[in-house]
Amino acid sequence: MGQDQTKQQIEKGLQLYQSNQTEKALQVWTKVLEKSSDLMGRFRVLGCLVTAHSEMGRYKEMLKFAVVQIDTARELEDADFLLESYLNLARSNEKLCEFHKTISYCKTCLGLPGTRAGAQLGGQVSLSMGNAFLGLSVFQKALESFEKALRYAHNNDDAMLECRVCCSLGSFYAQVKDYEKALFFPCKAAELVNNYGKGWSLKYRAMSQYHMAVAYRLLGHLGSAMECCEESMKIALQHGDRPLQALCLLCFADIHRSRGDLELSQLKLHCLSESIYRSKGLQRELRAHVVRFHECVEETELYCGLCGESIGEKNSRLQALPCSHIFHLRRGASRLSRKHFGRPRRADHLSPGVQDHLGQHGETPSLLKIKKLPRHGGGSL
Repeated sequence: MGQDQTKQQIEKGLQLYQSNQTEKALQVWTKVLEKSSDLMGRFRVLGCLVTAHSEMGRYKEMLKFAVVQIDTARELEDADFLLESYLNLARSNEKLCEFHKTISYCKTCLGLPGTRAGAQLGGQVSLSMGNAFLGLSVFQKALESFEKALRYAHNNDDAMLECRVCCSLGSFYAQVKDYEKALFFPCKAAELVNNYGKGWSLKYRAMSQYHMAVAYRLLGHLGSAMECCEESMKIALQHGDRPLQALCLLCFADIHRSRGDLELSQLKLHCLSESIYRSKGLQRELRAHVVRFHECVEETELYCGLCGESIGEKNSRLQALPCSHIFHLRRGASRLSRKHFGRPRRADHLSPGVQDHLGQHGETPSLLKIKKLPRHGGGSL
């Protein structure tokens, strides 16, 4: 199969894939991989296979094709292709929860010599690294990586990347239990989809709606949570996004459990049954769990440097400093941050309505465009 025929078959597969005939698209691409001698075409079709298997939740297959793509990039002796293939390898390991490997491959990407694709893919590398750090509960490094990814997005006017980073930031703040920010960032992602996403894949809208649903549920707005989750599930079913379907099912279970619909929350109950049996009526194990919780707080340094209380134990508003440390946002803490660290500016990229909404609470949603400030007193925040 020559270069022209390879290109035609790749396009045919893309048309099938976009019309939700995923299995037929996979058959076309697999046949191209078997018969084509065009290295450029093979590299491109491997990228298609990586993406398709990712969205289908077949992460081991995704990893397999990512490894083959690296070998192809080496044959092509092109630094741009090598960067792209290592990024796919990092993403594959991220999906398989091999977070240490993800970080290692991301560092390999960042260590490659200057490439044309570096400006476009550097933000995606930082995003993948941030997701890996978040999976490992290394919160400060996760926040630093997300900041870098946002910086790439802004510098390159990449609204699609900014949308993805905002969804990851929603997950970040949901984990540290600042539910207002956990809602703000997915709402910003949905705003980007509405303003710029006419030609985007529907998965971006589905992703933002899912993260909004999670935040709404945590805030107790169960009606809004159900509406967003239903919208996300509808798109996930239409697009064949199996991982997002699974996340939506878990979110539905959480919503029903919060409503007291015990029969409808059995799915979530199965996921939690092991821990329930382990702790039920066993006070010694319960005390051990509390001790372990505080040990984890110490291990992850997830405590406020101002008040000493743990972060993530209950819903609370947080402030992120330019150095990526976070602390509880209280009246005294706000005065201290303004006195010692300067008053941060609002993000220029946010719409005036969103800025005014958060600005009236005396904080800034911005993670960027804030000057690096010195630490005072040698203390850790």
